[in-house]
Amino acid sequence: MTEPPRFPGYDVLAKWDSPSFDDVTRGVLAHRLDAVPPRRWLTADEWDVLDAINARLLPQPERDHPIPITPWIDAMLHDDRGEGYRHPDMPPLRAAWRQGLAAVDDEARRLHDLPFARLDAAAQDAVLQALADGRAASPRWHGLDAQRFFIHHLLKTAAGFYYAHPLAWNEIGFGGPASPRGYVRLGFDSRDPWEAKEAP
Repeated sequence: MTEPPRFPGYDVLAKWDSPSFDDVTRGVLAHRLDAVPPRRWLTADEWDVLDAINARLLPQPERDHPIPITPWIDAMLHDDRGEGYRHPDMPPLRAAWRQGLAAVDDEARRLHDLPFARLDAAAQDAVLQALADGRAASPRWHGLDAQRFFIHHLLKTAAGFYYAHPLAWNEIGFGGPASPRGYVRLGFDSRDPWEAKEAP
């Protein structure tokens, strides 16, 4: 059962031609909406594993066209563009992703005799829950903390790309950049008329 929207009727893109967005903002939003990068770094099998993971972490059954997450992670890896730091016990960014995706797939094969992408949703969730709980068993994790990979790479990165997409902003009532319009009402429990109104 789908929960009712938290910000019913809100559509951030309805502000497209308003003072909320200038040409630069509209250009960035148009790029996020329309420019989905092609696969350039992940192998086809890695792509399938990651796409299946993203579908479980951020399911989008209500969307005719789901927000693309896997293509943007692939673009990040192709460009070797990280956050500028890594945990001292983690491999470099690309190596961590390559090893981690292979290890997730191996977990699925060890537990269910199928690749992760071919498991049903309940089995996929069980594999991911084992990672989140620190119960990974595959030897492919050697030198890579499975729980840390799940939380700091898979979950954090998928959520970051999902909520960078303007269509996801409607779910959380985010109005996009506050430039050039800016905010006027800054007090507690105050909102400007153009901001999303949360359902009671």
